[in-house]
Amino acid sequence: MVPMALWRSTVIVSAMTMLSRVLGLVRDIVLLNVFGAGKDFDTFVVAFRIPNFFRRLFAEGAFSQAFIPVLTEYKTSRTHAEVQILISRVFGCLATVMSLLTLFAMIAAPVIIYVYAPGFHDDPAKFALASDMFRLTIPYLLFMSLTAFASSILNSYGSFTTPAFAPVLLNAAMIAGALWLTPYMDTPIMALGWSVVAAGFFQLAIQIPELWRKKLLIPPKIDFKHEGVDRIMKLMLPALFGVSVTQINLLLNTIWASYMQDGSVSWLYSAERMTELPLGLIGVAIGTVILPSLSERIAEQDQSKFRGMMDWAAKVIILVGVPASIALFMLSTPIIHTLFERGAFTAEDTYMTALALQCMSAGVISFMLIKVFAPGFYARQDTKTPVRVGLMAVAANAILNVVFIGLFKLIDWNAEHMALALASSGSALVNAGMLYFYLHKRDIFRFGAHWKKLLVQFAIANAAMVAALWYGLTLYSGDASQWTRIVELLGLCIVGAVAYGVVLIATGFRPRHLKP
Repeated sequence: MVPMALWRSTVIVSAMTMLSRVLGLVRDIVLLNVFGAGKDFDTFVVAFRIPNFFRRLFAEGAFSQAFIPVLTEYKTSRTHAEVQILISRVFGCLATVMSLLTLFAMIAAPVIIYVYAPGFHDDPAKFALASDMFRLTIPYLLFMSLTAFASSILNSYGSFTTPAFAPVLLNAAMIAGALWLTPYMDTPIMALGWSVVAAGFFQLAIQIPELWRKKLLIPPKIDFKHEGVDRIMKLMLPALFGVSVTQINLLLNTIWASYMQDGSVSWLYSAERMTELPLGLIGVAIGTVILPSLSERIAEQDQSKFRGMMDWAAKVIILVGVPASIALFMLSTPIIHTLFERGAFTAEDTYMTALALQCMSAGVISFMLIKVFAPGFYARQDTKTPVRVGLMAVAANAILNVVFIGLFKLIDWNAEHMALALASSGSALVNAGMLYFYLHKRDIFRFGAHWKKLLVQFAIANAAMVAALWYGLTLYSGDASQWTRIVELLGLCIVGAVAYGVVLIATGFRPRHLKP
């Protein structure tokens, strides 16, 4: 049986993530209304995506996946004093490395922008703005690395509320910057850069009181030879690639998009943000709470409970992820039209973004399953397998980009950005599929016989939802007032959810079936 604490933690993280995602949606509405989907916003997306990528590469991604299992082992089998020493040494080493990396990135800003958005070089003004924006936002990397360090400690000790709430501050700061700071800037879009840096500082600051109360706020000390630090570094090096495949693919897509028509980066960004709502609400929430729990089961050598937790997480993911993917595809145009089409965001932007969202929706369930399958390896301190799978996924993304872009050029359709979205979905499918292949092959986790009945029940319920949404879309009025469109979109979502839930229950599914 899944411990109630695991359910409670998942609900807490999911609720905080929902708050962050909703506020993030408001943020995107405000930003696209103020700046539109043009050159300036393309520049911000590229400049911010780079520190955001490194944040996930060095901090939330590889670092957390390597640090949490080691910290959990220390917490389970060693004294509190030894845990404090480990935290102190990791703190000092992480702060030193990330400070040097941040300084180097600020100096090399033009070179980095040239590498990640080479298409911008053809427009000197756009390239210069992107370099300045990147130089301004890169300190966010240092703040967020330390925030991820603090969050990992709190998560390992069963505290999820504060770390899960922290991303809300980024959205709040960017909204404030767009609405109130922009008028005071010579280059209005730079207000977002200052907002990002401020948000990074505050996200770190709110973690400190709870660390202090738990006697885990330990002064840093640099010691790369400490046994725990050495193990974390050995686990982290391969994990740097393995856990960041999605971000690497997004950066590769950004390089391609920088050569495409103005707005392409913004359209992909807006579509990606919509897919992050279900991904963050369920996928990230479960991935966050399950890693410390899986690590504890490995430390206790309890394989039965380990498999039970994996099975439970996969059930929840498929229960929510499949209908979310279908709904995003079917409702792509109403969603983008209702939420974004105002101010500088035009009907053409709606059309192009909806096309990208339809292509990305196919990968949502795969992205969510990765959040469950990958921790199955990291909890066992196996970072090499996700790297092997990650290489396959990146290769798939590169090949699919070339294939799909070639096809779009062949048919001469002015929507090449769709090719990048399709490639991302295909890459995610390869990633999730190969992770499960290795889990199954090594008898770490596999779908049991009870999944046959579950999948039939899920399929019938999803078919009912498709029928309900199909009918509902015939009643959707795209030319109605803003508030009418909002009400109609909410109505469509409710109708789809009710149809799915009622039919699922009618097939015999019950909440108790989520127990392993």
